[in-house]
Amino acid sequence: MNRIEHIALMANYNQWMNRKVYEAAGKLTDVALAVDRQAFFGSILGTLNHLMLGDTVWLKRFAEHPAGFTALLPLSTIATPADLGQLAFADIRELSAHRAWLDQLILNWAGNLQETDLDQPLRYHNMRGAAQEKPFFALLLHFFNHQTHHRGQVTTLLSQAGVDVGDTDLLALID
Repeated sequence: MNRIEHIALMANYNQWMNRKVYEAAGKLTDVALAVDRQAFFGSILGTLNHLMLGDTVWLKRFAEHPAGFTALLPLSTIATPADLGQLAFADIRELSAHRAWLDQLILNWAGNLQETDLDQPLRYHNMRGAAQEKPFFALLLHFFNHQTHHRGQVTTLLSQAGVDVGDTDLLALID
């Protein structure tokens, strides 16, 4: 598997897992989703919001890549989150719809990546405004790892609330 195929696999895994997580979350009441479960972002809803906000920040940074990814142009209408802990969507149904849109955007973008794009450094500013420059492929690995990390937290919180997400292994998508 080459690097482009790996990114495509991770984009598919992201969408597959988010569908499973949001389906599982839909079995809980709005109150149960918002209850503070002592997780880093408090609730299931808070953690799902953080994951969506983090993805938005990174995708907006990726949109500044010298390759000029046209698949990321729809993000230009969305403000860059100032706080990754904010509750951008208090309603799980609205968050779920936005998540589905974002996941399709990720799939479309990943499907247009070229091998040469991966070798270029990306210049961006972190959340504190400090200039950064890092290898683009390494940032993509971080992007997908961050998703997996927080979805793992959400699946634990859902399990504690009595909802089983089911199989979460990437292996399920590998031929």
